[in-house]
Amino acid sequence: MGVLAGIGVAYTSRPRRQSPFNRVQIDEAMTGAKTRNISPLDPSAAGPFYRQIYDRFRGAISSGSLKPGDRIPSARALAQELGLARGTIETAYSLLAAEGYIQPRGQAGTVVTPGLDARMPVASTTTPPDSDIPAASFRPDSILPFQMGLPSLDAFPRKIWARLGARCVRAMQPSDMAHPSVYGSWPLRTEIAAYLQVSRGINCSASQVFVTSGYRHTLELIGHALIKAGDRVWTENPGFPPTRELLSHMDVEAVPVPVDQDGLVVSEGIKAAPRARAAVVTPAHQSPLCVTLSLPRRLALLDWAARNDAWVIEDDYDGEYRYVSRPLPALKSLDHDGRVLYAGTFSKVLFPSIRLAYLVVPEAQVERFEQISQVFAGGSPQLTQAIVSAFIAEGHFARHIQRMRKLYAERREATAAGLASVLGEHMRIDSQPGGMHLILRLQGRQSDRRLVARMREEGLYAEALTDWTDPGDGASALLLNFTNIVSQRVAEDFGRRILKLL
Repeated sequence: MGVLAGIGVAYTSRPRRQSPFNRVQIDEAMTGAKTRNISPLDPSAAGPFYRQIYDRFRGAISSGSLKPGDRIPSARALAQELGLARGTIETAYSLLAAEGYIQPRGQAGTVVTPGLDARMPVASTTTPPDSDIPAASFRPDSILPFQMGLPSLDAFPRKIWARLGARCVRAMQPSDMAHPSVYGSWPLRTEIAAYLQVSRGINCSASQVFVTSGYRHTLELIGHALIKAGDRVWTENPGFPPTRELLSHMDVEAVPVPVDQDGLVVSEGIKAAPRARAAVVTPAHQSPLCVTLSLPRRLALLDWAARNDAWVIEDDYDGEYRYVSRPLPALKSLDHDGRVLYAGTFSKVLFPSIRLAYLVVPEAQVERFEQISQVFAGGSPQLTQAIVSAFIAEGHFARHIQRMRKLYAERREATAAGLASVLGEHMRIDSQPGGMHLILRLQGRQSDRRLVARMREEGLYAEALTDWTDPGDGASALLLNFTNIVSQRVAEDFGRRILKLL
């Protein structure tokens, strides 16, 4: 008796490694779902097999064929039944788990998440042609293998989060339902200040912390407060593309400054624009090369800013994730002249849809940022801020960071090993002390942009290093996030799919 009619897989009996799709019926004892005939997986479809399996499971759960608490086949059993690589099944399951549809129960197997609302909306299993993620998008709303900017969604402590959320809702008072503070809730600002002092070496008060809706909002506030049209600002090259885009919309000239193994080359920035108004840097893990700004360069940058009345914008987007030693203190911790503005985010350490970030400003600039916030900030949802405050205050945040640091070190090693075993002749993987992505240097004269486009068509995410480089003619390399790659075997499976695209 087969096990997949509930997700609509059909196939005909023939030897393994030929067409793997036979007609099967749901195993009533395993899932309790009703038998139904649905069209088979399509080897010629645009969507890869793992995506088709993922879509069938989501459809079965949404329709009620699979109910909360129902057990689903193990990845090994399903791989054997379909004649697919186990990594393909694990990829589909990891996406389902990340979105909360299923829960692994160890030896008890994997089940549809108990208590799941079967009526929850499920995305269409067909993707319109114009919904492909454009190569220039740096904030996609999808969940794809190797997708940049996503933390490990399957490892987030959702039960703790749900418990805190329910408690915060029950404790809501009428005052919590009015307009939120445009500076951020005072309890959250207090918790952020305390956390930064312990973890990043930043001595600041809660009044210096401003809660924002993300990096772009943070940079916008800084622009309105301290930068004017016509100013010049140093940006790292290669560097995060939205920074250049935002500065351009503010009529500010972005001056690309090269990056080497020690981070931003301060001397080159001074040569190019000695009187620049500001510098945007990622000292902990340079984005995207993941190198660390050396101490001599840090001191040189701070000296330049102090002598020229300039500002240093420190984007510490994932400074907690360093694997070769303890995380380094923030550049802000060395700032004795009040020239550094420190930008942090909860997107990389919690999850992106939370839309919470923060900015620490020099004490002398607090009043100025309060004035700007009154005009341009709308405030973040009070309930979300209350949950995050409790999450930090009760120690869950620090424990989550520690667990993720260990998990990411393991997944980085597994992903690098899996990709290297398959793609070693075609790509070289950079060694990095930290961060959440790998850099795969392409051998020969391959175009990273062309390969990225092919990968997107196959349901795999990647970003091209040349898209992060100004003027876009640098070395070809792929940027691949590893935080949601659950094993070396899964990485090998993806590596074989990339190999076919070369």
